[in-house]
Amino acid sequence: MTKTSAYDVIVIGGGPTGENLADRTRAAGLTTALVESELVGGECSYWACMPSKALLRPAAALAGAKEVAGSREAVGDGRLEAAAVLARRDYFASNWKDDGQVAWLDSVGIDLVRGQGRLDGPRRVAVETPEGGRRLLTARHAVAVCTGTRALVPDLPGIADAHPWTSRDATSSPEVPGRLIVVGGGVVGVEMATAWRSLGSEVTVLVRGDGLLPRWEPFAGELVAEGLRSAGVEVRTEVSVTAVRRESEFSPVTATLSDGSELTADEILFATGRTPRTDDLGLDTVGLRPGDWLTVDDSCRVTDVPGGWLYSAGDSNHRALLTHQGKYQGRIAGAAIAALAAGHPLDTAPWSPHSATADLLAVPQVVFTHPEAASVGLTEADATRSGRSVRVIDYDLGNVSGASLYADSYRGRARAVIDTDRGVLLGVTFVGPGVGELLHAATIAITGEVPIDRLWHAVPAYPTMSEIWLRLLEAYRG
Repeated sequence: MTKTSAYDVIVIGGGPTGENLADRTRAAGLTTALVESELVGGECSYWACMPSKALLRPAAALAGAKEVAGSREAVGDGRLEAAAVLARRDYFASNWKDDGQVAWLDSVGIDLVRGQGRLDGPRRVAVETPEGGRRLLTARHAVAVCTGTRALVPDLPGIADAHPWTSRDATSSPEVPGRLIVVGGGVVGVEMATAWRSLGSEVTVLVRGDGLLPRWEPFAGELVAEGLRSAGVEVRTEVSVTAVRRESEFSPVTATLSDGSELTADEILFATGRTPRTDDLGLDTVGLRPGDWLTVDDSCRVTDVPGGWLYSAGDSNHRALLTHQGKYQGRIAGAAIAALAAGHPLDTAPWSPHSATADLLAVPQVVFTHPEAASVGLTEADATRSGRSVRVIDYDLGNVSGASLYADSYRGRARAVIDTDRGVLLGVTFVGPGVGELLHAATIAITGEVPIDRLWHAVPAYPTMSEIWLRLLEAYRG
């Protein structure tokens, strides 16, 4: 028997994006169902943001203590207790149980439907339940796809039998591998190299290009690579994996490299990109191709489906593959759905309530390596390609009083990218210990389009690392 239920809004995918979207539509008085095939809370809560940062924080705390005279002597050559770090990681991943998230759904009146949800024509979602049943959900106003992405594993000889790690394995492993190969120099690769090296693994990072963090300002990848090497990580550039082999699931894995050499380890992590979880979503029933990224407008409405009822928020639309941006899109899309349901027109001008403008101009991101890297807005290269008149200001963060107090021999760098025609910031990048907490000020300055002349009156407290703002502005003003 198929049970049919009608809602105002149906959300497929119960990660942070789906939760935020459902929260907005429910708060607007719309009945809302959330369909989830795994754990409510999604990738971020159990296999990405939370467990990865829980793995990384103890290493950062210990490194911070070792970088200041007095505390350095107190910790000596102390090392992390791996069992305690992993137990803390498990706690922050809620021991891979979603009871707390489900309780929140109940508290705000969102109906949870567990199972694999697929589109079944316009405004219809068919759900295969864990019990083997089938439910048909119909939406009066909107269906939102918030299914995110999964790790992309390259199709290499031997890969099927090699049991490679993806990001999920890297953040949830119950044991520390003796030797770990990390393939990829992006955010996942450098963070997991940092985490597992801090717990005692011998780590080798293999990068196809000529450096780490290729989408960042070049100095960010250079300083992160320097930090990894100082920690004992081998970073090899301009090399790729051409094949892998493993005799059994529990034997060592050997990677054949493009230079003809071989490398053997206990585990191999492929951190080589993401692919949308849209292959088994019934996209063909609404005229879309399964497995594709979903193209949306700035209100996150899918542009290739007539009727304006289908939305996609979060990674599946490929605008900005970050948890906080997905949550932001969920809030924007939820507000747009609620406005249309109430018969109100959308305001989609830049920075309006129904436009995810930040996805294009002000995406913040922090890489929790040692040193940290933090950025928001456009890089110099992106800004120049856009045709803007650009001036770049660089400053050595170690010369700021707050930084020298933060750590002995502090090493870091800051860059501001300025639109000289408009007199506003386009992008900011910081690299150094503790710089993640500097980032939101930059995000506010960019999203608020605060004139450089007005920022001159935003006086940083002395002696903090925020004095970097004064130094950048002084350099700009000459």
